[in-house]
Amino acid sequence: MFDLITIGRCGVDIYPLQTGVGLAHVETFGKFLGGSPTNVAVAAARHGARAAVITAVGADPFGEWIRQAIRGFGVDDSFVATIEGPPTPVTFCEIFPPDHFPIYFYRGEHPPDLRVTAGSLDLGAISEARVFWFTGTGLSQEPSRSAHTAALEARASGWTVFDLDYRPMLWESPEAARQAVRHALPYANVAVGNLDEVEIAVGVREPEAAAQALLDAGMEVAVVKMGPDGVLARGKDEHVVVEPVAVEVVNGLGAGDAFGGALCHGLLSGWPLERVVRFANAAGAHVAARLACAEAMPTTDEVLALL
Repeated sequence: MFDLITIGRCGVDIYPLQTGVGLAHVETFGKFLGGSPTNVAVAAARHGARAAVITAVGADPFGEWIRQAIRGFGVDDSFVATIEGPPTPVTFCEIFPPDHFPIYFYRGEHPPDLRVTAGSLDLGAISEARVFWFTGTGLSQEPSRSAHTAALEARASGWTVFDLDYRPMLWESPEAARQAVRHALPYANVAVGNLDEVEIAVGVREPEAAAQALLDAGMEVAVVKMGPDGVLARGKDEHVVVEPVAVEVVNGLGAGDAFGGALCHGLLSGWPLERVVRFANAAGAHVAARLACAEAMPTTDEVLALL
């Protein structure tokens, strides 16, 4: 049995090794494992979880490198398919600390991770996983959308976490995203998103109202990321507001994935909501102070040291 299974994007992050410089003037880059659900699995594995990711790569050298990287981080890659035709996606970013990190996806019209089919899924493993993590982006195209539905219908117990993960450039329209997200919401019992993402999901962006709307939609836990104002989390009988952890930000793009992996660790450990959110918040801060995403995911001891 897996502690955590995630499903969704993977790719290669090509990040500049110079900060404060636009891509037109960057001279050197580093290659890192990328894709939010993949990074969440890596982050959870750093905390000792037995984790796997359901995704797909192209039949190219980057695809083979991703498989090696996933295994190297202690994540099971047996659910990673290799698909002939579309190339493995790459992602570039620009780094302008503390809060400006434009991101550029080179995914083509139909990337491998959105070609995962329902028939390729191990529904038994998905059903038995203690935590199942899925994202809004995975709902953006078929056959991935149907695969997600099949996976979610297989879930009868445990935590099912919906990372609302709204990336406008990966959807045909906000209306299409809104419809798909609202269809999937009843399958989850935990929802996590920033202000833009919760607005897509429930139609409001005021944090308290958004959290309540997510609870009304059936969530047991609603987490609203408020940027510089911290994190708001609500449970049926718990209300938590956590301020940001002060760090010198280098690259904020991996912070949400570190938050997600640490959130899964807290849920798996049965912690009270306040402890879960404070731990996850600190894990995100740890990664924000570093360039890479997957390589920077902290261990439990590193998060506790920051706290």
